[in-house]
Amino acid sequence: MGEDLIKVSVVVPIYNAGPYVERCAPSLVNQSLGADAYEVVYVDDGSTDDSAERLRRLADAHPHVRVYEQENSGWPGKPRNVGVDRARGTYVQFVDQDDELSFEALERMYALAERNGSDIVLGKVHGTMQGPSNVFKRTVEKCTAADAPLFESLTPHKMFRRDFLREHGIRFPEGRVRLEDQLFMARTYVRAKTVSILGDYPCYRWNRREDGGNNSSRRVTADDYYGHLERVVEAIKEGTEPGELQDRLLRRSYRVELLRPVSEPRVLRRTGKDLEEYFTTVRRMAMTSYPPGVREGLPAISGLRAELLVQDRLDSLIELARRTDRIKAQVMVDDMRWRNDKLVIRTRIGMVKADGEPLTVVERGGRTLLDPELLDGIPGAEGWEVRDPFTHAYGELIVHDTADNHWWYPDGELAPALEPLGGGRHRVVVAGETVIDPLTLAGGNPLDSGAHQVWAGGQLLGVGRRPRLAVAPGPARVSLGAIAVGTPPRLVSPGWGGPGGQLRLTVGGTGRIGSTRRVVLRTAADHRVRHGVRVVLRRLPNGVRDNVRAAARRAERRMLR
Repeated sequence: MGEDLIKVSVVVPIYNAGPYVERCAPSLVNQSLGADAYEVVYVDDGSTDDSAERLRRLADAHPHVRVYEQENSGWPGKPRNVGVDRARGTYVQFVDQDDELSFEALERMYALAERNGSDIVLGKVHGTMQGPSNVFKRTVEKCTAADAPLFESLTPHKMFRRDFLREHGIRFPEGRVRLEDQLFMARTYVRAKTVSILGDYPCYRWNRREDGGNNSSRRVTADDYYGHLERVVEAIKEGTEPGELQDRLLRRSYRVELLRPVSEPRVLRRTGKDLEEYFTTVRRMAMTSYPPGVREGLPAISGLRAELLVQDRLDSLIELARRTDRIKAQVMVDDMRWRNDKLVIRTRIGMVKADGEPLTVVERGGRTLLDPELLDGIPGAEGWEVRDPFTHAYGELIVHDTADNHWWYPDGELAPALEPLGGGRHRVVVAGETVIDPLTLAGGNPLDSGAHQVWAGGQLLGVGRRPRLAVAPGPARVSLGAIAVGTPPRLVSPGWGGPGGQLRLTVGGTGRIGSTRRVVLRTAADHRVRHGVRVVLRRLPNGVRDNVRAAARRAERRMLR
């Protein structure tokens, strides 16, 4: 196989992988790209089990598999670098020893890269180590860190143009370095001129090992972890000019890593010397490593945490975390109906405090203040001004294919709005219309047969929640029947059930559905018809009503077969 014919090199660091070699290898060696167009480069980092022998057998069976052995370096960085040095492909795809690639992953990612001259391609990640990520909401042909939320995806399980890494001298740090993946990705993102995102095909299955082998057992100290985070911060600064873009890119590490020890649940679990150590470390870093613009762009509650951190108010941070921890999302379904074979849902998402009252902002003296009741009695927090209640406010609905653990994002976004409550009080919500098309939702393809759960996601005033799309039984719960969609037709039935009465879409297999049956299904699916039937049923005697309902359920089950 000539080097000029190799399109992609898959680099896999190995250490004591044992049976995971054979478990994950089929997905790597049988890619649709074709064995003559790519190679799999395994680098064994001094395994002490039988991994080396397993790899040799694999290489003997597959000519496009190459194996290199080295002394143990203690961390994935060096074997990855060795893999890149030995790679012959135009692009390099990193895969961990526990993970898998979907059958068409390399073919699709390579085509996207070639079409756009990409430096980096992000393939959609799924699996037991990955929840929904709206980085992969849609396929994006071209973007950069300046116009896409790339820093929300900091694992290296991506495809890189090999010459891009060489031109900029980008390598993984070697040895036992915490956050080595973040450091590598920070260096690449700030230098990449073209990044592509493949969002319509799940490419990378990130697996959680049954034996916990994904996780390091070495205890992490505050100085150790945040000393390495400092290197990530410096990498972003080195690749950007001071100003709005740099502040925005740094804001992610400030919000996620730096504020984590002083936010729920961590600050409520740590005590004594351990808590003091983390508090002192992150406070010092907050005051020395981040430009002021980073804090100024945070949403309300995150910005308040940052201020209390600088003010040296650990007790106030603990109390704020205790109260914020009890805030929940409230999902309101204003309407739900079938429209042109698509399920259209109008929703609003707001936040409620522990007492069930809305989380609010209040106008006083020409200023907008964060909910005074939430902050009452917290030293340093009273009268906290909200510069923009819509900062980082967003909402969305997500559909979860429970069988394959895929997450899909329907069309439509929820926009932030203020709902007046009187007395200068306003509730911040995200509201809008979402359109679920069963025939195109799965990356342009129909949803697979089976059950699909509908979830909501919301970020308001610095509080993020992902609740089930569930509505308590009553007049507000819209009930729709099944409809037949597509050719050949398949039945799609929305219903409320499971934990919390969550909205679920049950998709049937394809089959023959006559025109009469289609008309009956469409009529029964209309929520206005179903409401009218319920009104009539309520007027019937109990025994008769129960018999009619039982007969209707049996008939609907027969229709769904």
